Amino acid sequence: MSKKITTIFAVMTLAFGFIYADTFTKEDILRWQKEFDAAAKYGRQLWENSAEYKLGTNNVACAQCHPNAANTHPETYPKFQKQLGRVVSLADMVNWCIINPLEGKPLKLDSKEMIALLSYIHSERRGVKLAPGKH
Repeated sequence: MSKKITTIFAVMTLAFGFIYADTFTKEDILRWQKEFDAAAKYGRQLWENSAEYKLGTNNVACAQCHPNAANTHPETYPKFQKQLGRVVSLADMVNWCIINPLEGKPLKLDSKEMIALLSYIHSERRGVKLAPGKH
């Protein structure tokens, strides 16, 4: 195949791929929002009732330090966190809080609980401009 034909084929593949990659219906959007809202709702339950959901061992809840996910600033992650001594994700910081103040075991990053907690935190900061690395 000549270089010109290969280039044309690559451009067409990218163009058509982008057209179909973003094709979705109103029903899709409603379903996806409903799924996110359910995850955020579960996250709020975990946030407020950490002991009931066994995030920690000492009856401390995330909401005791961060009511309504206050002062979590998800829009600033990833960033350097002095508690961990490196640049971390919000999930890393959530696990730090579970391990330390809550005296629990870290969550797997892809667990239903971690996804729910992150969904709740982000839902509380909707509309805030992204500012990775900001302190």
